Amino acid sequence: MAFDIEMIRETYAKFPARVEAARKLLGRPMTLTEKILYAHLFDALPASAYERGKSYVDFAPDRVAMQDATAQMALLQFMQAGRKKVAVPSTVHCDHLIQAKDGAVQDLAVAVDTNKEVYDFLASVSDKYGIGFWKPGAGIIHQVVLENYAFPGGMMIGTDSHTVNAGGLGMIAIGVGGADAVDVMAGMAWELKMPKLIGVKLTGKMSGWTSAKDVILKVAGILTVKGGTGAVVEYFGPGADSISCTGKGTICNMGAEIGATTSIFGYDDKMGDYLRSTDRADVAALADGIIAHLRSDEEVNQHPEKYYDQVIEINLDTLEPHINGPFTPDLAWPLSQFAQAVKDNNWPAVLEVGFDWFLYQFIL
Repeated sequence: MAFDIEMIRETYAKFPARVEAARKLLGRPMTLTEKILYAHLFDALPASAYERGKSYVDFAPDRVAMQDATAQMALLQFMQAGRKKVAVPSTVHCDHLIQAKDGAVQDLAVAVDTNKEVYDFLASVSDKYGIGFWKPGAGIIHQVVLENYAFPGGMMIGTDSHTVNAGGLGMIAIGVGGADAVDVMAGMAWELKMPKLIGVKLTGKMSGWTSAKDVILKVAGILTVKGGTGAVVEYFGPGADSISCTGKGTICNMGAEIGATTSIFGYDDKMGDYLRSTDRADVAALADGIIAHLRSDEEVNQHPEKYYDQVIEINLDTLEPHINGPFTPDLAWPLSQFAQAVKDNNWPAVLEVGFDWFLYQFIL
C-alpha cells in the first residue's frame, strides 16, 4: 500500500493555519511537539491551553499501523464498527509471529505454515476494509513505516511499542493498544493525556566510534527507564541536524526504553534526503514548503528552559561510545569509565557477550 500523498498534501495545507491559531492561544513560541499535537486536535481549539501532564485531549491521528500479533483482536473489534472502509490510512505488518531460530528462510517457512490461519484472516480483512497488508517476510513494522509511511509533522499510532521509530522522520508516532487503533480506524477520537516535554539539546558532531545509539544510551543513563514516562522527548540543536535520518530513527526507537510517550526530531536536510532516497521526493517538496512549522520556533531553541519541562544538553564532540548494563539499559558507562566500573563492581574482567538493544527491538 503506497503512502497517501493526497492525505499528506491536505494535512500540510491546513498545518500553518492551525499552528498559528495554537500559537495565538498559547501566546508564546511553540515547540515542534506542541505544533503537531495542536494541529491534530479532533475538535476545535479549546478556550484555554491544555495543561501538560494533566489535561486529557482528543486527537485525530493521520495513520494507524498494526503488527500481526495485536492486529488480530483489533480487526475483530473493528469489524463490529459497521464501516465499509477504515477512516484513516492503516496497515498490517506480519512480522511479530516469525520466531528467530534456524535462519531467515527456515524460520519464515515455519511461520507461514504455523500461522496460516492468522495470516489468511489478516489478509482477507485487510482487503475487505482497505487496509494495507504486508505479508510475512516483507519487513519489520517500524522500519517499513519509516521507509514508506512516516512524514514530517504527521501523527500516527501503532500497536507496537517501537512505533516511535517514526520520530526520526519528524512524526509524532505513539505505541498503543489494539482498542485505541480501533477507535481511530472507526473515525473516532483518540484520547491522550497532554504529555510533558523533555528537550534534549545536541551540540557538536559525532566522530570516531561514536554513533547515534550512544546518544540515546547517554540519555537513558540520565533519565533512567522511567524518566521519560508521560513525556515526549524532543531533540533539537545543531547536533541534531548533523545526525542522519536513520540515526535519528535509532534514537527515537530506543526512546521506548526510557518509558517516553514518543521522541521526535525537527525536519531538516537529512530528512529531506531520506525522503528523496526512498522515492518520496513529492513529500520532501511539500515539507520544504512549510519547514518553519516543522521545527521548534527559534526562540524555543535559544531559551529552551522556558518551554520544556526538563532540558538535557549533550555535546556530541565529547560524547563517547557507551556500554549500558548489566541487567538494565539505563546503567550507562562511557567506554573510558567501563574498566573502572568493572573493578568497582567486581564484574568479570572480560566482556565476552554484548547485547544490542536496537537489535533486540527488531527481534521483538
